[in-house]
Amino acid sequence: MKKIILTGDRPTGRLHVGHYVGSLRERVNLQNSGSYDEIYIMIADAQALTDNAEHPEKVRQNILQVALDYLACGIDPEKSCIFIQSMVPELTELTFYYMNLVTVSRVQRNPTVKAEIQQKNFEASIPVGFFCYPISQTADITAFKATTVPAGEDQKPMIEQAREIVHKFNEVYGETLVEPDIVLPTNKACLRLPGIDGKAKMSKSLGNCIYLSDEPDVIKTKVMSMFTDPTHLRKDDPGHTEDNPVFIYLQAFAKDEHFKEFLPEYNNLDELKAHYERGGLGDVTVKKFLNNVLQTELAPIRERRKMWEAKLPEVYTILMNGCRKAENAAYETLQEVRSAMKINYFDDDNLLKKD
Repeated sequence: MKKIILTGDRPTGRLHVGHYVGSLRERVNLQNSGSYDEIYIMIADAQALTDNAEHPEKVRQNILQVALDYLACGIDPEKSCIFIQSMVPELTELTFYYMNLVTVSRVQRNPTVKAEIQQKNFEASIPVGFFCYPISQTADITAFKATTVPAGEDQKPMIEQAREIVHKFNEVYGETLVEPDIVLPTNKACLRLPGIDGKAKMSKSLGNCIYLSDEPDVIKTKVMSMFTDPTHLRKDDPGHTEDNPVFIYLQAFAKDEHFKEFLPEYNNLDELKAHYERGGLGDVTVKKFLNNVLQTELAPIRERRKMWEAKLPEVYTILMNGCRKAENAAYETLQEVRSAMKINYFDDDNLLKKD
């Protein structure tokens, strides 16, 4: 069986460092590993419209922004197929069929769905399309026979539900679909990067992000304003590093070579943590170090993005070619699904035969 990756992001804004450490960095590593036969990276505009139906221009404007972020991070269109979700209509039909295999109560129990409903203050006014997100995501994954889905920790319940739907379909109609597995970041700090305000999740809608395309002065301003340990009021006070956003970011980004270059009095992050925890280390020093680390990591991404910004017609062609390839792959799967369900009525003359 082929090893195939499917992953993607909603085009509701530029991508941020949470996307990068949570999934994007891993996608690039997997892409360059040579271990996968096919890689599909989806700009999920149809999913973005489920809670932006009245603001389609917001989604449209961010299609190219997300594509630029992909290319800037190292996604190679020669190795990975970048496509736009709504340009593959087969995904909608698959979603429709899968809906019959899932109960409302099961979707309601999905922790990610519950958290998103609460965050977006939907309460009883949940758009049906948004509520069905786990089902449409299963269509996205199975359409390409994906075996692997690199994603952040918040996607674990979604992949679990996708596996349930695949299992149910195969049980009812025969072995047709492939069960996917999630690939999470190995660094625990990367599983879910908090916002700079200390909120549990970095989110475009909450405005607590550091974007991959942010200019150096903007990054510095955001880092120096970051939430830290509220009990660490004076430099000499013992501090807490656990659940401290600045140290979580350092866990996700800092390397030993960063200490040699920017903070040579420490050999590694463990030594820095130990000093902060026993007291005598100020937040400003730690934030300045984090700023230097992020500037080093994000500078080449920002420069590659500017390079691609100067070649937008080429980005347009990459997307158009990717959509064609993705639709061809999804069409094949849809035909297999229709055949398994015996709704491919005109592929043969069986409709004329008595049971």
